[in-house]
Amino acid sequence: MKRFSRILFYLRDRKSSIVLYFFCNLSSILFSLVSLAMLAPFLQLLFGTEKLPEKAPEFSFTAASLLEQIKFFLATIIKEQGAVVALALICGIILTAIFLKNLFAYLALRVMSPLRNHVMTKLRADLYHKILDLPIGYFTEQRKGDIISRMSNDANEVEWSVLSTLEGLINQPLQVLIILIALIFLSPMLSLFLLVLLPLTGFIIGRVSRTLKKQSHESQEAQGVLMSILDETLTGLRVIKAFNAEKLIGGKFFKVNTQLNNIRNKMNFRKDMASPLSEVLGVFVLCCILLFGGQLALEGKAGLDAQGFITYIVFFTQIINPAKSLSTAFYSAQKGSAAIQRIEDVLQVPLTVHNDPGAEPLPGFNDNIEFRNVSFAYGDVTILNNINLKIPKGKTVALVGSSGSGKSTLADLVPRFHDVNSGEVLIDGVNIRKYTLESLRDQISIVTQEAILFNDTVANNISLGKPEATREEIEQAAKAANAYNFISQKENGFDENIGDRGGKLSGGERQRVTIARALLKNPPILILDEATSALDTESERLVQDAINRMMENRTSLVIAHRLSTIRHADEIVVLQKGEIAERGTHEELLTKGGIYKRLVDMQEFK
Repeated sequence: MKRFSRILFYLRDRKSSIVLYFFCNLSSILFSLVSLAMLAPFLQLLFGTEKLPEKAPEFSFTAASLLEQIKFFLATIIKEQGAVVALALICGIILTAIFLKNLFAYLALRVMSPLRNHVMTKLRADLYHKILDLPIGYFTEQRKGDIISRMSNDANEVEWSVLSTLEGLINQPLQVLIILIALIFLSPMLSLFLLVLLPLTGFIIGRVSRTLKKQSHESQEAQGVLMSILDETLTGLRVIKAFNAEKLIGGKFFKVNTQLNNIRNKMNFRKDMASPLSEVLGVFVLCCILLFGGQLALEGKAGLDAQGFITYIVFFTQIINPAKSLSTAFYSAQKGSAAIQRIEDVLQVPLTVHNDPGAEPLPGFNDNIEFRNVSFAYGDVTILNNINLKIPKGKTVALVGSSGSGKSTLADLVPRFHDVNSGEVLIDGVNIRKYTLESLRDQISIVTQEAILFNDTVANNISLGKPEATREEIEQAAKAANAYNFISQKENGFDENIGDRGGKLSGGERQRVTIARALLKNPPILILDEATSALDTESERLVQDAINRMMENRTSLVIAHRLSTIRHADEIVVLQKGEIAERGTHEELLTKGGIYKRLVDMQEFK
């Protein structure tokens, strides 16, 4: 039950519906028993196998007494109205009982369906919310396809293997329990024998299903790998075709796909064993009861006569189907518990970047950004070591250095995509952890090397950081980003859908849309991460003009490989192995003849 604690947590505010569900199921089971209890005594009296009782028996709360009361009621009807009328009456009672049984069964399903959908809605919402809250560093260590698999395949597995069987895990045990109570009431001695056999059959079923959870976990892991390969294939299809790597990449996919097929076959073989195994064991128990109980009944030791024993057997046969359904539901729950565990693994990841207690909104940016004795590491790998840097308001500071020197990581510390391991990042002399994440990021716009756009209209992509922006404001931002002309030439203008990841636009057009997005937000702090390095010369000029316009009167932290784009920066900081190796203006660093000079010479910069 512990593995289903989250499902129960989601149901905590649906107590009234759960009570109603139990009531409907209980009513359905009781009306089913009523229809069976009326049948055997009536047939014996109707067809003359037993003499009609002359006087009303004394009532006592025992099975024998209840059966005698039913016999007397039926005998009175037969004497006064005739056998045909009695037959019609009993048929009416049985029909009414069956109708009410199925009516309450339907009402139970009506109650359960919203509960099941409520749980899945909450589960998916919590998982997506967690994905939004997790720090960026988490996703560098995880396959994107595996995350998608947990959101889609694992969530579906929970719905079909757990929630769809939740009814069985509640209804069937309740049905078995009610029938067992009725059996104990009919014959305590015979039921004692039954209560010895049933746990034995349950133990056998449990042993067979033990490996299902492990196999299901392996299946979900393989499904995640498969989704990752598919994601990489779709993203890198051009490269795959260019290098004739279809067989290589396809081989990886087909290998995992075959592995997944083998695991699922084993799971299904074991799962499909549930129903026939439980039926065989149920009939085995029935035969034992027939042999043992029949002997007691013949000897008059079971507390039942022949008629009562037949009623006992009829009641017991009603256990076999719910027992079969229960074992199938149990197998499915074992299978789905692995999916729950994989979702829980994401939901329980600690949030390393979060609002500290007492965090307040950042009122604005007035003076400077400061890195004070900042160090940062991924696991055991040190990325930044003892960085001290101050960026005055309105100034431009450029970060240069070889790949892996820590430039992007240093810039990511300002919007708190990561938190420092030691030291502080301050705005206006206050540690940024004392401000809320939302208010901090409201002061910052980021333009990255890869233009990140969404499958939506041009207008909606530009207004991402300011959803309430008017069309006039969006157009002004596009003009400032040198994007207005190409947007207006589109068939639907600013309402044109740009496709998945902006695939309908060229590289330069995509980048200018991201700059328009940053301009519309109009923040005081800009972070530009290789914003022009992937563009051709003409696109670079258009984008660089837009960037220069955007940087006016703003505080900018610029990461650049093309050193020509940052020669006019107020300060250039050279990083090497996570430390500041040099700093100064373009001319000062050239005069020093150090690392920066060597980088400039390598680019033949004049």
